[in-house]
Amino acid sequence: MTTPKKPSDPSYDYVDELNGLRAGFNRAMNLLFKSATTEKIVAEIRVDDQHLQPYGLVHGGVYAGMIETACSSGAALNALARGQSTVGLENSTSFLRAVRGGTLTVTAVPLARGRRSQVWEARVTDDKGRLAASGRVRLLCLDAGEEAGGKTVALSGEALSGIDPSPRR
Repeated sequence: MTTPKKPSDPSYDYVDELNGLRAGFNRAMNLLFKSATTEKIVAEIRVDDQHLQPYGLVHGGVYAGMIETACSSGAALNALARGQSTVGLENSTSFLRAVRGGTLTVTAVPLARGRRSQVWEARVTDDKGRLAASGRVRLLCLDAGEEAGGKTVALSGEALSGIDPSPRR
């Protein structure tokens, strides 16, 4: 029997916690996290009619939303260890291949993880492993009590109750 990894381990998988928080836009997109560590986030969407634009192709906003969600989730897990939260500053998404159906998988990894900002990069592939979109998200790390949009940035309710914020390094 192997000993389960603890949240203080950088390879700890937060997938259950993140899927437990699935609400709002993530639920609307029907995005499901497959793995989530402070080093890499993987999530997927099974393409359905709600994801298509009038030409029957996956809407560009789906790719941008997947990239934003994966990158933001990874940055948030890293910032949480310092008692911070994150908000997006910039999302640059390139659409590279038209997709009409199947499963889209997004994989995000950090490029830079600073105390005040982070940059994450993501790739979206189709179910044949072909690159459909890529992007980068730049995020601002906020200290506890800081405001964005006129309100203190905090997750609602018990959103973080299952996530251990102990230092990861």
